[in-house]
Amino acid sequence: MKLGIGPLELATNLCLSPLAGYTNLPFRRVVRELGGCGLATTDLVNARSLLENNRRALELVATSPDDRPWAVQLFGAVASEMRDAAKKCEDLGANAVDINMGCPVRKVCKVGGGSAMMTELAKTAELVRGMVAAVKIPVTAKMRLGWDEKNLTAPDLARALEGAGVSAIFVHGRTREQGFSGFVNLRGIAEVVRAVKSIPVIGNGDVTTPEGAKRMLAETGCQGVSIGRGAFYNPWIFRATTRYLETGDLLPEPGFEERVRVMTRHLERNIEFFGEERGCVLFRKVIPWYARQFGPSSGFKKEAVQISNRKDYDRALGNYFRWRQQFLDESGNLKAPFQPAKLTSVFAGDMGEGAGRASIPVPKGPVENW
Repeated sequence: MKLGIGPLELATNLCLSPLAGYTNLPFRRVVRELGGCGLATTDLVNARSLLENNRRALELVATSPDDRPWAVQLFGAVASEMRDAAKKCEDLGANAVDINMGCPVRKVCKVGGGSAMMTELAKTAELVRGMVAAVKIPVTAKMRLGWDEKNLTAPDLARALEGAGVSAIFVHGRTREQGFSGFVNLRGIAEVVRAVKSIPVIGNGDVTTPEGAKRMLAETGCQGVSIGRGAFYNPWIFRATTRYLETGDLLPEPGFEERVRVMTRHLERNIEFFGEERGCVLFRKVIPWYARQFGPSSGFKKEAVQISNRKDYDRALGNYFRWRQQFLDESGNLKAPFQPAKLTSVFAGDMGEGAGRASIPVPKGPVENW
């Protein structure tokens, strides 16, 4: 299912959400190689830092020919800086600019960015008008449902932003106060869908399976689904969901060999972009996410989170292969007691098995305090 965001035509209506500290160029390239992702957005970037050519900011907006189409997510509260940063993103070749109005991290909110933008609608709409007027590429906004349950301002903000010229709204179905706790509120996303007249609304939050994506589309009326932590947990989700939405068929879960292949490919992309030592050190926080679906892997994770070079990684993987043999049956598959549990998408109102899990794990790092 295709999705139009202004003049930008996406091959699928599935998007990779920004995930602070994780959705860097190496990961975006891995996701794209697996297929099914219509649009990938960078980690959130400080507008002022980008204008000052800060090394970290330029690293965050780095791209490659196979990273298309791509959007840069900006945060900030100074209208002139956001306008000029949007123009710079366009000059860098970005296909869209996304405004972060959903990040609940204190350091972002205290400067008037992120979720704080949801509390001053008129000021925010004026800032957005300046950005829209400055560029030819689509300007979009990522928001939450509101600051807290008593201030669910997302529908009003969505109307104001549509009037200011944004081409799409991305909405995470939680409040700023919730962070990543509790349930995603599909009814809240549906309210945002009903609030706008013609622009697409893309839903976000706790989608970890193709069935979860289909349910979000069906129950909210949103035109697309944006996946963050679910993609980091399962980078195959875009390919599998595209197939499921088109045919109703569920692809088989990736096997152990395929998971190792993609994990290794991800490390190679990290080394290529960051250099061997830094790429390996940064990959320490990534390995446990892949290993969640390996079955018994505590020893591997303890060794792998200490790697400093490719040889360390290869040694840890080799040791794990040998150790893992004891859990396999005669066919080379994990014995039943040791098979990893499947993760389910959890939304407000879910009942039955799995419904008690309020959220998928939150990566350690910049995003854990969201």
